[in-house]
Amino acid sequence: MPFIRKATEKDLPLILKFIKGIAEYEKLGNTVKATPELLKEWLFSKHVEEVLFVVENNIEVGYLIYFYNFSTFEGKGGIYIEDIFILTEFRGKGLGKLLMNHIREIAEKENLGRIEWTCLNWNSQAIRFYKSLGATPLEDWTNFRLTL
Repeated sequence: MPFIRKATEKDLPLILKFIKGIAEYEKLGNTVKATPELLKEWLFSKHVEEVLFVVENNIEVGYLIYFYNFSTFEGKGGIYIEDIFILTEFRGKGLGKLLMNHIREIAEKENLGRIEWTCLNWNSQAIRFYKSLGATPLEDWTNFRLTL
């Protein structure tokens, strides 16, 4: 039976493997600058994000990285999902839904206002999946990025 577990510092190589995996899937493989040292600093020393794995048959087959944000309109905190990724051969088995339901449980338990994430426009499979969970795309919003 699949289950969710929180990453620990010993998982740094595995976390980086998943980061590179999602980057390749998103056709952005050459943009990954993360290193085990950077991940250790930001994930485990500064604790800016949390990492969860979905495990099936004692093998980590997917991951989700999230952090807390704040909505001034809601007057509450929220969760922003930075990455969710299931290895290709394990898709369609409900593992992504298991991760998303787990995040939803965290948000409800902590009385948060919402969960947000972005999705590439071409990723129709992911868009269908997110809509099946009851999520709605924010058509009137555009993401901006200022790279330093």
